[in-house]
Amino acid sequence: MKKKIIHTLVYTYENHVSLEEHLICLKPRSNSFQELSNFELKISPSPYTIFPLLSENGDDIFKVVFTGSTNSFTIKSESDIETKIHPDLYQLRNDFDLSLPLKIESNNSLIGFIQGWFPNGQHDPAAIKIAQEALAGINNNVLDFLYQLIELIKDRVKYTPRHIGPAWTSERTLSERVGSCRDLAILLMEACRCVGIPSRFVSGYQFMDQAPDKYELHAWTEVFIPGFGWRGFDPSGCGLINHNYVALASSSKSENVAPVRGSFVGPSNLKSKLEWHIEIT
Repeated sequence: MKKKIIHTLVYTYENHVSLEEHLICLKPRSNSFQELSNFELKISPSPYTIFPLLSENGDDIFKVVFTGSTNSFTIKSESDIETKIHPDLYQLRNDFDLSLPLKIESNNSLIGFIQGWFPNGQHDPAAIKIAQEALAGINNNVLDFLYQLIELIKDRVKYTPRHIGPAWTSERTLSERVGSCRDLAILLMEACRCVGIPSRFVSGYQFMDQAPDKYELHAWTEVFIPGFGWRGFDPSGCGLINHNYVALASSSKSENVAPVRGSFVGPSNLKSKLEWHIEIT
């Protein structure tokens, strides 16, 4: 499926400000599931330098440095991408041991993806509890666990878009019984880590058969399954993701894959405004 994605963000400030260094994360991955044929990034005011770099997970990020002052800041990315059909993991043969907990001790690169989301590396007790419930009545298989866990999350939490604020903890999402896509992605990630499944937070786009009034960035979770590698699961959508998804970047921390990170220097109590538009054709 070939798509063009145009993502525009416009920041306005009531007075002139000096823009500090910014990190921009709007370039889609290019791999076996999504092939990027063209990418353009336009920024106004023109930056002093744009420095491309790779994140800890190998995703493209642009470090942008400015000089002078401005009362507006516009970022526009254009991506031409083709998504490929995702094989159904539940129908594929896999000779690896998929029993829980997964045997990943020999793969040091995955150890960081099973640590708890709390600053001290501990797991959220609420995530531990729902993970234990998902383990009940299954054959201790990672795919069965993921299916059961996502069904539990959908039953306990109503997906509700929320545009402002960081991702909630698992405890808050489950107690509020509502959550944005990023809240549900964190809940799934944390519950998987509780039982030793490497997992990470993903930011990207989801195409809709019936285009919404306004497209928004989406979030889901990727888990590492022996024999299958990193695969995406969306607890606020279809479960195992398909060719309607385009990943931008992934990380253990949701804030690390925000589309724009940075700050500005200006008068105290300065008012600012953000408007965005995502066009997918």
